[in-house]
Amino acid sequence: MRKKTPQGRSIKTITVRAAPRDRKRALVSFDGRVEQAAIGRSGITSLKREGDGATPRAAMKLVGGYIRRDRLFLGPTPLPTRATRTGMLWCDQPGHALYNRPVKAPFKPSHEEMMRGDGLYDICLVMDWNLIRRRRNAGSAIFFHLIRPGYEPTQGCVAVSLPAMRRLVPHMRRGTVVRVL
Repeated sequence: MRKKTPQGRSIKTITVRAAPRDRKRALVSFDGRVEQAAIGRSGITSLKREGDGATPRAAMKLVGGYIRRDRLFLGPTPLPTRATRTGMLWCDQPGHALYNRPVKAPFKPSHEEMMRGDGLYDICLVMDWNLIRRRRNAGSAIFFHLIRPGYEPTQGCVAVSLPAMRRLVPHMRRGTVVRVL
C-alpha cells in the first residue's frame, strides 16, 4: 500500500538506487512510493567524469527547474521554476568559463539544448552537481528530467515518467536532496 503525501508537504529526500539486474535503470523512492527510472548508460559511479555516461553517486540538492509551458501545465510547486524558451542552453564544454552553467544562443562551445524536440526536458530539474565549486571535466548538466520511451538510459541524469514527475514536483522544494546510492 502506498502512503499518500499530504498536499503542500515537502519531500526532504528522494532516493535513487540501481535496479536489480540492470545498471541503466533505477528505483526512485520518496515518501513511501517507488517509481521506475532511467539513469546513465554506464550506471552509477563514485568518480564522475564529463562524457562518461554515468550518474554520480552523491547527495545532490535541487536548486530549481525549467518547464516547457508551451507543452504542458504544471500546478504550483515550492520549487523555483522558469519557463523554458528558445535559445536557452546549458554549457557542457569543460574548458569554457561558463562550464556547467545556463547560457543563451548563439553559443558555439559544446552545450545542451534546453528546449528539446523530444520532450525529455519538458520538465527539467537542476541538481547541484558540480555547480557551486565547479571542477573541469567533473560532469555537467546532471538533471532530473523526463524519461525516453522504453526507459532508455540517460547521459548521466535521473529520468522518470511524466506521471511520476507530476506526483513528485508538487512536493519538491529548493534543497530537496536527490540521494543516488
